[in-house]
This record gives sequence, C-alpha cells and structure tokens, in this order.
Amino acid sequence: MVSFSEENIYDVIIVGGAAAALTAAIYAARRAMKTLVIAKSIGGQATMTDSIENYPGFLRIGGVPLMNKMLKQAMKSGAEVFYEEVNGVEEIQKGNVDKPLFLVKTTAGNKYKSKSVILAYGKTPRTLDVPGEGEFGAKGVSYCATCDMPLYAGKNVAVVGGGNSALEAAEYGSKICKKVYLVHRRDQFRGFESLVEEVKKRKNIEILYNSAVKEIKGDGTVHSVVIQDVVTNKTREIPVNGVFVEIGSVTKTEFVKNLVKLDQLGQIIVTNNGNAYYPGRDDIRPGVFAAGDLTQTPFKQLVVSAGEGCKAALQTYNYLSGQQATFVADWVSKKKKS
Repeated sequence: MVSFSEENIYDVIIVGGAAAALTAAIYAARRAMKTLVIAKSIGGQATMTDSIENYPGFLRIGGVPLMNKMLKQAMKSGAEVFYEEVNGVEEIQKGNVDKPLFLVKTTAGNKYKSKSVILAYGKTPRTLDVPGEGEFGAKGVSYCATCDMPLYAGKNVAVVGGGNSALEAAEYGSKICKKVYLVHRRDQFRGFESLVEEVKKRKNIEILYNSAVKEIKGDGTVHSVVIQDVVTNKTREIPVNGVFVEIGSVTKTEFVKNLVKLDQLGQIIVTNNGNAYYPGRDDIRPGVFAAGDLTQTPFKQLVVSAGEGCKAALQTYNYLSGQQATFVADWVSKKKKS
C-alpha cells in the first residue's frame, strides 16, 4: 500500500478550466480547502464568443475576459492552477483510512493525490471542419445560439444541423433575425415532430435539405457560406452574418468510465448536489463529484455551470468535514457606519 504525507495531498482536485471548475475552485478555496485546478486551458466554450449578454452582473462581456476574471478570483481565493491534461483518475488507499484517496494522472506523466475530486471539464462541441470555421470563430461562427443569436437581430444567419438543438436554434433565430437558413445534410429531421412542424411554419426560415456547409467566407467577420447539395454536388454561396453550428458535442468521459456512472450520451450522472455514482450502481461514490456541461443537466449555459460548480464545491466541503448540507452564508454583511 502506497503511503503519502498530508503535506502533498490536496483536499480537492478540480479537473477543468471553465465556469463550473473555476466557480468550484473559488468556493472550495474560500472554505479553506487545499485546492488544485488542473486544466488543459482556461475558458472552455466561453472563449468562442466575444460577446456574452446573459451572464448576471454584466450587460456585455467577452468570453475570454469573463473566464480570466473567474481564474483571477479563484487564484486570489487560494486555489493553485496547473496547466496539464488529465487522462486518468483512480481510487487508492481505501482500506486503512476513513475516506478514500484519489490519484489524478496527466498526459505529462505527473500524478497528484487528493481526498476528493470534482470533474468539471465540460463538453467539446463538434465542428464542421471546413475552411473558414476556425478563422471566424467568435467572429460570426458560434456554437451557442442561446448565447449569441441576439447579436444578429435583424440579420441573416445560417443554422447547421438536424437535431433538436438545431431546430430550437432556428426557431429562436426566426423570432429576432431577418432570415434563417437551416442547413441539414439529410432529407428529414431527427428532432421532435412538434418542433419540426413549428420550424416549418416560420416564414423566415428556409430549410436546405440534403445540404452541407463547404466553406465559411468573410472579411474580418463572416459574410457568407458556401452550401453544397450532397445529391447533385452543386454549390451556391449564401450571404449571412452568422453561422450557428448545432451538430452536437462530445463528452470525453472514456477515462473515467470505471470511476463514475455514465448515461447513454457519456455524461456523468450526478445528484442534485453534484455527487457522482459508482459505475453501474445507484449508490453514491464517496469523494467524487461532477458539475457543468459534462453532467446530465439539460441546460448547457455558463450561469448553470457556475451554479453547479458552487454546489459541487460546497458538497465536497460537507463530505470532507463530515457535515450534512447546511446553509452557510459566503458573504460579509455590510457594516453600519457609527
């Protein structure tokens, strides 16, 4: 049995570098837990937009500045941050301690020990992998209609995809945009029939069946997309100001499938307070928590991820201190002037 000194064991290791992870780090560090954040990079999907208008407290802020503010706050609260990619988490030293220890491994070959782990590294949106997509990221290309569609009010946009997320994005866009082109590779949609019918009713939505985006063009920002008919191979260029890629996202949970319970989409199943479960079982796995987009929450939004990161951190504190969930204010009352 490997033995570690208390000095090199963290109270909590948080895997991830965006809203859920950084919020968890803020709350964990403020509870005087020895906190380590391990992230490949900071910001996640938020860095793909330069204008966020639905995060409380900011009328408008770029994704990068917002994430940097969270990072600065987490570090000021006392969290350490290491820039590495995690590729393994395993439970160790279970027999001779009252609570398990965990070993977190990275692709750099480093290993870190912790009394608990919060998995909060989000999801990765699928990309079109076409010319111009990377060049115009956050300059007309978006992966979040809820976040960015209001920026294109009165303009023409293209929505790419054939599932519920694409249908919802097109329906939402039809309410505020001049015209929405819904680009779908097949001749029928995969979404709910009621939603399909609603989209078909909207006069300013033009559905392009059997079509695929071949290129995104622009000059500083997006000004058009090249669409190819996958049956005839004919192409045409359509003027648009924004392109919303809604073809799903990838949850990279393969390396934790033996640690936590996953759903059919590979998302980590958690309780309302962020506790993860043993794989294939319905009992909670002590010391393991998850938050944000990689969980089964249906709302993949920054503010939701931040709130879930907070809950996971507070639940981690309760777990380590042996307390039940209780209300503890995390602010200081304004002192009255004498």
